[in-house]
Amino acid sequence: MFEEENAQWGLVHALVLDGKGGARSIARTELDDLQLQAHESLWLHWDRSHPQTQTWLRKSSGLSEFSCDLLLEENTRPRLLQLSDSELLLFLRGVNLNPGAEPEDMVSVRIFGSAQRVISLRLRPLRATEELLAQLEAGKGPKTASEIILYMAQYLTNKVQDLVSCLSEVVDGEEEKLDADERYTPEHGEVLQIRRRAAALKRFLAPQRDIFGQLTRIKLPWFVEDDGDYWNELNNSLTRYLEELELTRERVGLVLEAEDRRLSVRMNRTMYRFGIITGIFLPMSFLTGLLGINVGGIPLSGSPYGFLVACLLMIAVALGQWWIFRRLRWV
Repeated sequence: MFEEENAQWGLVHALVLDGKGGARSIARTELDDLQLQAHESLWLHWDRSHPQTQTWLRKSSGLSEFSCDLLLEENTRPRLLQLSDSELLLFLRGVNLNPGAEPEDMVSVRIFGSAQRVISLRLRPLRATEELLAQLEAGKGPKTASEIILYMAQYLTNKVQDLVSCLSEVVDGEEEKLDADERYTPEHGEVLQIRRRAAALKRFLAPQRDIFGQLTRIKLPWFVEDDGDYWNELNNSLTRYLEELELTRERVGLVLEAEDRRLSVRMNRTMYRFGIITGIFLPMSFLTGLLGINVGGIPLSGSPYGFLVACLLMIAVALGQWWIFRRLRWV
């Protein structure tokens, strides 16, 4: 019921964390008078495209105009910005798993974080928030504001792992087919699409890795003590995925190079055979052309054995050429 009511205001989810891994939903109308207990935290997840979201953010959220401008900016990239009063702005990206979308067309989530409040904005649905909600419903979700941000980053990173593994498996299959069948020709469009996806993912995820590294080092008073260890683990995981993406790009290049070499070898082999055939038949064509001249004085033209002698002569020339080619190791 609350979700339907909140959707009219652009509020996707409004949850109060109980500090034990669970949460309760609240309505948009409860926000103005909400009083949090010391152990509670508030998570508000908004649809950035909704007009009511922008109105609430600028007039009722209590955020500075500078923070609102950044959160509502049309285009942005992964970044981390520390604000006064131990607050922060964090912009993250994840792979687009919505139906009909290209995974490398990244989805963005923009987060404002403070001691007891997290405000996140999205333009398109995020699988990461769905998994986070499932954890909260099961009573195994984040307990504090810092853990909300950490969980969301973790789920976004896990989705990257699935896509990177999928791309790597496709390249593995192409390599196995090339090794098993010399006549196999990979689909260039599909292989190049893998390379473009790897390049696009690396472009957006490399800055995010640096952000995870920064979060490993900063110490905000409302961060849980071991948050830095988890951010460091996310940093290492994303570094591994980026290395895998770079390796995938190189392997795609090797697949294309191997196919180019095979095509070149086939072409050279074909041209070589044509050259041998031409070398064999060129002298015989000369002889047949010479003997076919309609003038007097052609040798053996009056002999009943003239045709047989001409045939034997051409056979002898062909055998002689074959022997010479064998001596020169051309055939």
